[in-house]
Amino acid sequence: MRIDTAEFFSALAHEMNAHPERFQPLGEADMDVVIVMRDARPAQFAVRLAFEGTRCEHVVEAEPDSPCQYLLDGPLAAWQAMFDDIVAHHRATGLQTINSLALLGNDIALGGSDPMGLDKFSRFNQTLQEFFDGASTVLALEVTP
Repeated sequence: MRIDTAEFFSALAHEMNAHPERFQPLGEADMDVVIVMRDARPAQFAVRLAFEGTRCEHVVEAEPDSPCQYLLDGPLAAWQAMFDDIVAHHRATGLQTINSLALLGNDIALGGSDPMGLDKFSRFNQTLQEFFDGASTVLALEVTP
């Protein structure tokens, strides 16, 4: 499964929603985020994720400049490296966590025009990381016979 598809993010949402016990200790997270993956193609991939409580309620393809509380924008290769690390270690490690990637800003940039929306990344990035860490299960299913 390619990571730059709505199918992949829908599978992550299903994984999150099937395992509320992993998210309840993190508390409720209400955020609307756009993930942008750029590569050499003229058309870039972007997906809007809407989190409510301890669930991901909506996954829809979006435009990279869609209004949202915040966005995370980076090259497809950086996103792929993060998800490869997650699959290898069952969670993101070291500089491959979304917090490290976004705060360093070398590969994946945190953006948005509303300071309160940007603050949601700081408050809820562990929920977002746990959501992304679901890729260890989703992508493992791809290689399991």
